Amino acid sequence: MADNRERDAVSGTETTGHEWDGVKELDTPLPRWWLYIFYATIVAAVIYWVLMPAWPLVNGYTPGVLGFSDRANVAADVSDLRAARAPMYGRLAAASAADIAADPELQQFARAAGESVFGDYCRTCHGAGGAGAPGYPVLADDVWIWGGTLADIEHTLRVGIRADHPDTRMSAMPAFGRDALLTPQQIGDVTEYVISISAAQARLRANPAAAARGAAIYEAQCVVCHGPGGAGDRSVGAPSLTDDVWLYGGSREEIRRQIETGRAGVMPSWSSRFDDGTLRALAYYVHEMGGGEPDAAPIPPAEAPAGGETEPSP
Repeated sequence: MADNRERDAVSGTETTGHEWDGVKELDTPLPRWWLYIFYATIVAAVIYWVLMPAWPLVNGYTPGVLGFSDRANVAADVSDLRAARAPMYGRLAAASAADIAADPELQQFARAAGESVFGDYCRTCHGAGGAGAPGYPVLADDVWIWGGTLADIEHTLRVGIRADHPDTRMSAMPAFGRDALLTPQQIGDVTEYVISISAAQARLRANPAAAARGAAIYEAQCVVCHGPGGAGDRSVGAPSLTDDVWLYGGSREEIRRQIETGRAGVMPSWSSRFDDGTLRALAYYVHEMGGGEPDAAPIPPAEAPAGGETEPSP
């Protein structure tokens, strides 16, 4: 069959027959070096499919002749890391606050391990550096709802707040408005009284007459938990009302809304997620954030052997 394709007058190369606005396409062959590389990639891909995991199947994938597995390699690396850290976690789990304070190596390990765990599991709610968020306490100050010693913090981590642990910490703030325990007028008066006894008085300026009426309501409804003058009671998780630190916001509207609805947060129990050494490292890191209190008594040694962070059972 005769080749009737036109040749370009300048280059002498045949055209493909395609033409756009008077511009004709040349049928220029691909460079040999490019073709060789392209063929080599095809061969390499076929070899990879044979040697390595490559093709998805209905319930898995082709494992490849080499049996390579990123999942298995990561699991082995994590296992090796836990084994290497186990002695330090064991020392940490058995150490008191005084022991940690006297051991710079143990301090450094606890701080680094705690920071890692905090970043993975706690930062989402409590913020970077424990900065907190509405409904999630600030961990970088010296205001504590349940206590700020190393032992208190570790216990809170172990049992959680309103969690599924049998010894979980549980506080109960009534919803005085939602449950019609107080009238809107009474809630407003109590709000003014709470402002008047807190450091927020300097910026919010409570109504004196309303605060006076609210004082009597406070004595009848709130003093059993928050104490005389709003001093608070850590044993029942009742925060002090004398400062200007508010879990759900410190505006007049937010303080009133808390009295009306009795909002209550939840923190999981970490005792089933972490072993004793990891819990103590996390507690130490939180304690060191800026407001930890000294322990009055030695922290009891861990009951279970420590070996680093553990994952929950399926």
